Amino acid sequence: MFTAYTIEQSEKWDFIVRSFKNYDIYWLSGYVKAFQIHGDGEPLLFYFSDESTRGIHVVMKRDVAQDERFKGKIEEGQYFDFATPYGYGGWIIEGEETERLFASYSIWLKQKGIISEFVRFHPMVRNHAACQDFYEVVELGEVVHIDLTSSEVIWDNFISQNRNKIRKALRNDVKIYNGRFPEIFEKFRIIYNSTMDKDGAEAYYYFGEQFYKSVLEDIPQNAQVFWAEKDGTVIAASIMIGANGHLNYHLSGSFHKYSNLAPTNLLLYEAALWGNANGYKTLYLGGGVGSEKDSLFKFKKAFYKGDLHHFYIGKKIYDKERYKELVSIREEINRDYFPIYRG
Repeated sequence: MFTAYTIEQSEKWDFIVRSFKNYDIYWLSGYVKAFQIHGDGEPLLFYFSDESTRGIHVVMKRDVAQDERFKGKIEEGQYFDFATPYGYGGWIIEGEETERLFASYSIWLKQKGIISEFVRFHPMVRNHAACQDFYEVVELGEVVHIDLTSSEVIWDNFISQNRNKIRKALRNDVKIYNGRFPEIFEKFRIIYNSTMDKDGAEAYYYFGEQFYKSVLEDIPQNAQVFWAEKDGTVIAASIMIGANGHLNYHLSGSFHKYSNLAPTNLLLYEAALWGNANGYKTLYLGGGVGSEKDSLFKFKKAFYKGDLHHFYIGKKIYDKERYKELVSIREEINRDYFPIYRG
């Protein structure tokens, strides 16, 4: 059996996802709904099942004509590609006979005229391994998580400099809270946007009010804000998302003038303790910008002394002629990007 579900079938969608042993929040319908609102495309869940193997896969179906670089150059509804929803995804497969799964998927893709696909595999689920015969799988770099086995394990895995910063935040009476209500999501949005301004972020990384409303309402058991206060002022905040033992550091921001108080160090420590107390096994932090071992990576690495996981992506071109056609339309392209015609 091979079926594609739309967001309108969210109840069935989530029932199927939750039947898999190692799923995470990124596969649930409520998570991808926020990114549909953000303009990332149409969410689809693929489900395959036969007597020996079953799998799920979530994608955003994107109309290439809606890309700013193609507006007015091609008609809408003619050229489509797939990408993983913001964060991570890829096929989660239970069973080892994947040939029929990928054959069924390929038939569907050909019938629907999908040109290419870009996948960001989940480092903690390690689902890239079962997909290497179908996609071009590429390792990009190391990523960091916190082991939430116990409060002792959490603390012991911090490097000494990080522990000192946490102690400093405590001495300076920084307080950490967590919860989910409209006002704190709005405060988060203001702090996060100020951080994006400081970093010179692209327009894509500014999420609108309806996006945050969706996070608040559509994944009520899976997302909340952790925030740091100093003398009653919110100085740093993060949205944590999670499911099925996986907790994830999703979006984060802070006011630069309070950085000497190390509020985010304390926030992540308290979030890790909360995760342990609420049955989560790991808190995934991610890596550096563009998978580089930059200052962001070094900050995250200070929270875990153990072996690191690796981040993998997958690439696949399904319609080479149309792919070449789209590349030829572009005047300037970045050949390090995939698909090239969007670079």
